[in-house]
Amino acid sequence: MILLPRTLLNSGLLWPQWITVALLLLSISTAAVCAEKPAADPALLSLLKQAAAEADSFDNQYDAEVWLVEKEPALARLVKDPVQRISLLKLIHREASRAGLSPEIVLALIEVESHFDSYAVSSAGAQGMMQIMPFWKHEIGRPEDNLINIQTNLRYGCTILKYYLDREKGQLADALARYNGSYGQYWYSERVLDSWAKHWR
Repeated sequence: MILLPRTLLNSGLLWPQWITVALLLLSISTAAVCAEKPAADPALLSLLKQAAAEADSFDNQYDAEVWLVEKEPALARLVKDPVQRISLLKLIHREASRAGLSPEIVLALIEVESHFDSYAVSSAGAQGMMQIMPFWKHEIGRPEDNLINIQTNLRYGCTILKYYLDREKGQLADALARYNGSYGQYWYSERVLDSWAKHWR
């Protein structure tokens, strides 16, 4: 059913003219909806399918394909290269799953921490995507580790977050606050959860 504005109904147009105007309005609104979701790039779809076939942290290839297709557009805002995006999503899913974390929470944390900049360094000296403090390397006797390396950074970050999550008995807000070094306050946790709700869940 097409609802016409009152001004149009009172405009004195004849019934056939109303139909023409209504069809025109319908075609414009349909075009606007279509414009919101651009057609999928065949090259990108091919990349996603290949990535899904090679992903080793999913139960099956279908799950991998669905997850990658869902998350890729959100990451496109921050990482322009499609090959890099797919590689990054696979790596994040693998490291988060390995640690027993939700990959979506890890994606949100990375967005807040570094906006997916693997070369990010904070004023306090935290490095990489998950903003790992270098003292951790010395604590575990691996001073040669490169925290700018994405996989190394994700391995550290996911392991640290999982440790805090277990320590806080599954209370994610408290674990995130510990991760950030702001335990007892929830501004950081709220930022991560807000990012998760808007872009990654």
